Amino acid sequence: MNILLSPQFALVLAVGLIIGYGAGVLIAKRRHAALENTLADKKKEAQVGAEKILLEARQKVVELLEEAKKEERQREDQLLKHEERLDKKEADLEETAKTVKANEALLIKRETELKDAQEDVLAQKAKWTAVLEKAAGLSKEEAKDQIFKHLEDEYRQELYQRQQKLEAEGQESLNDKAKNLMALAMQRLASQYTSEITTYHFALPSDDIKGRVIGKEGRNIRVFERETGVDVIIDDTPGVLTLSSFNPIRREVARIALQKLINDGRIQPALIEKLVVEAKQEVAQEIRKAGEDAVYQLGIVGFHPDLIKIIGRLKYRTSYGQNVLEHSIEAARLAEMIANEVGGDIAITKKAALVHDIGKAVDHEVEGTHIEIGRRILQKFKVDEAVIKAMQSHHGDYPHESVEAVIVEVADAISGARPGARRSSIEEYLKRLGELENIANSFEGVEKTFAVQAGREIRVFVQPEAIDDAQAKQLAKGIAEEIESKMSYPGEIKVHVIRETRVVEYAR
Repeated sequence: MNILLSPQFALVLAVGLIIGYGAGVLIAKRRHAALENTLADKKKEAQVGAEKILLEARQKVVELLEEAKKEERQREDQLLKHEERLDKKEADLEETAKTVKANEALLIKRETELKDAQEDVLAQKAKWTAVLEKAAGLSKEEAKDQIFKHLEDEYRQELYQRQQKLEAEGQESLNDKAKNLMALAMQRLASQYTSEITTYHFALPSDDIKGRVIGKEGRNIRVFERETGVDVIIDDTPGVLTLSSFNPIRREVARIALQKLINDGRIQPALIEKLVVEAKQEVAQEIRKAGEDAVYQLGIVGFHPDLIKIIGRLKYRTSYGQNVLEHSIEAARLAEMIANEVGGDIAITKKAALVHDIGKAVDHEVEGTHIEIGRRILQKFKVDEAVIKAMQSHHGDYPHESVEAVIVEVADAISGARPGARRSSIEEYLKRLGELENIANSFEGVEKTFAVQAGREIRVFVQPEAIDDAQAKQLAKGIAEEIESKMSYPGEIKVHVIRETRVVEYAR
């Protein structure tokens, strides 16, 4: 402890501290000098790099300036060439304008000369006309009338014969083309139909089922008729009962429900109500499937699903014994073929032909003709207006606004008029024949009329002294137009006017 406090130790410590400080200062100076040298080297390197970058930038600027000058010289050359072309075109236009002006002056001169010559000709014509009128004692109009009358009397029969020949040739050519087109379309299509009526005869496994269907005091049959809306007719015919209803969908629901009841064996009111509901669901599914199958077969897209369901309802609708859905599909196929031949819009024609009778799907439930009902249905589902216009005129209720409308009418007529497609009652047949004969007999000069060929032809015998050959032709047209305006019929009716002249003399 005393050593640490001695003067000698303090001196040594002070000298040590001074030496240490000096060494630290010396080291710091050396480090500072080294840093300054390093900084100088870095500064020098940076100056060299900057000079290099600046040199490269100056060289790049020079290159860009040279390129810009080159492009400017090219643009100046192009502008110079363009100005030369414009000057040449301007010179050509001036030359053309001079030529046009010269031609215009020449045309004006010739027009004046032609007008003077025309006035001279008219003056000469008037002069000679006056001379001829004075010499003949007739005016120009009187002479013209006499000449025309003489020519008409002299060549009337020849003109009529030529007219008949031309009309026959034209009609024959058109008929051949139409027959070939229709035959081709019908030949390419083969369809089968199952005709339906307003009743369905249901075969029973045994006669004792009838009593079970009737039920105690008739309660089963009353519930069944109430739920289905169908009349059940049970008579003495063994093994058969009849379901009767004008609505084919109701008949189908009743048939399915009755079949389920018989298969189940338990026929009682609660089960009847349950099975009728199931039958309605099945029929609804079948209707949807029928509509989807129809549009799939025809390759039609874009119809609303609810519209397709309405199309499917046509499966249970008949017209003159012809299934309307099958008729619509057949008409669509025929229309597609005809449109392809004549150049119509195939997509519009197919759609219009398929839905042309869609109003019949609900015409028992909605007031109006099936065409008006169909128009409202299609408008409700926003169907293309071209399709509506093509379907609405297939019975002549609306004018034909497109070739597709004519094709739909033709396809509908072919499908409905072909042999075996539809059934007509004897009363309707006789009524149509009587109407045909009455229309023909209403014309003056008609002696007697006969409707033949199942109403496809009407033969009209005229009084020869009252009707000549030319009038007979007009009479045939008039009768045909009257039939078209007053009657509805499938296909066409041939009007055959017959004029006979018989000369009788007696040798005494």
